[in-house]
Amino acid sequence: MGKSVILFLLAVLGVSLVNAEDPYLYFTWTATYGTRSILGVPQQVILINNQFPGPKLDAEWGQVKEESWQDGVLGTNCPIPPNSNYTYKFQAKDQIGSYNYFPSTLMHRAAGGFGALNIIHRSVIPIPYANPAGDFTCWISNVGLSTSLKFWIQNHKMKLVEVEGSHVIQNLYDSLDVHVGQSITILVTLDQLPKDYYIVASTRFTKTVLTATAVLHYTNSNAPVSGPIPAAPANQFDWSMDQARTYRWNLTSNAARPNPQGSFHCRQITPTKTFVLANSASSINGKLRYAVNGVSYINPYTPLKLDDHFNIPGVFSTNSISAVPSGRAATVATSVMPTSLHDFIEVIFQNNENTMQAWHLDGYDFWVVGGRQAVERATNLVAALRRHTDYSGAMVLTFSVSVW
Repeated sequence: MGKSVILFLLAVLGVSLVNAEDPYLYFTWTATYGTRSILGVPQQVILINNQFPGPKLDAEWGQVKEESWQDGVLGTNCPIPPNSNYTYKFQAKDQIGSYNYFPSTLMHRAAGGFGALNIIHRSVIPIPYANPAGDFTCWISNVGLSTSLKFWIQNHKMKLVEVEGSHVIQNLYDSLDVHVGQSITILVTLDQLPKDYYIVASTRFTKTVLTATAVLHYTNSNAPVSGPIPAAPANQFDWSMDQARTYRWNLTSNAARPNPQGSFHCRQITPTKTFVLANSASSINGKLRYAVNGVSYINPYTPLKLDDHFNIPGVFSTNSISAVPSGRAATVATSVMPTSLHDFIEVIFQNNENTMQAWHLDGYDFWVVGGRQAVERATNLVAALRRHTDYSGAMVLTFSVSVW
C-alpha cells in the first residue's frame, strides 16, 4: 500500500477552484502517513497536511464534472510516482452543495486521505431558504465508513435542504440516514431551551451498533448535556428506503434543470439501453472478491484512457461483462461496458447480498427513479433527484465521450 497512497493524494497537490467573486483559490497539500487512534486503537492512516480527515475545501459556484482526463480514478488515470507532485486544476460549476474527496486507489479510502468539499452559491444567485439567523448549516458526508450511518440531534428537528448538489423540497426529519459515499446538507433551528444537547451518529445495519457523540452548545447554555445518549435506531431497511423516497428535487431553486428531453418526468423518457448490475461477493481462485454481473474488475497495466485514445489492443474488451446478470461462475477481467454519446441509460442495481450496497458514478450525476417496488411507488418520477451515489435505480445521460 505504501507508495501508491502518496501517489494519488499528490494528484490533488494544487487545486484551483473558480468562482465569480474570487477567481482562483490555491491549495497546497502534503500527503503523509501518521498514527492516529481513530477507533481508540493506534493505527497507521493517511494524513493531508497532518490532518485527519483532510482539509475542508470551501469554494463558490463554480466543478470537475465531465472532465474525465483529470477524474483521478485508478484505471483511467496513471498514479503519480513517489516523491512527485501534480497540479490539479478544475472549475467548480453548476453543482452547489456538499461533496467529498477521497483516494480511489485500491482500499486506500479506508485508510484516510478524505475530506469535505463544499461549493457555495454565488452571491448573485439566491438560495431557496433564508440566510441562517437562529439556524446553523450542517454538512454531513459519509466518506470514512463502510456502513450506513444515522444522524440526529437531541430534541431538534433537521431541515434537509440539499443532497449532493440538488436542492430538495425542505422537509423536517428527526433523524437522517446517510449511506456510504453520500452527502447531505441540513439546517437546524436553535429553538430549544438554552442548554447543551447531544449530536449522535450511529452505524446502521450492523450486528454491533457503534455510536459517536458530540455536543451542540448554545452560547447562553445554562446546563450540560443530560440524560442517556438517545438509543440507536432499529435496523430497518424498509424504513431507510421509505425515507429516501421522501426526497424530491426543488425544481424552482438554482441549478435545477430538466433532463435532455426537456422534461422533469423521467417516465416520459425512452431509455436507449438498460443495464442490470448485480453485485456479489464470490471466491475466485481462493480469494474473496467483489463482482458485478459475475465479473470482478482488475486494473490493467495501461490506463484505460490511454488504451481508448491510442486504440491499444488487448487491454480491455467490451464483451467481458454482460448488461444483465449472467448467472455464471464469477471470474476476473478488465470489464468495460459500452455506451454511445447521448445515450440515455436506465441502470437497475440488483443487490442479492444481506448488506446495504451503495453505487457511485464518477464524473456524472444520475436521476434516482426507483427501486424494486412497483412503478407507482418508485422514488421520483416527476422530480427525480440528481445525485452521484445511490443504491436503487437510476437514469444516466452520456454527454462526454471518454472512459468513466
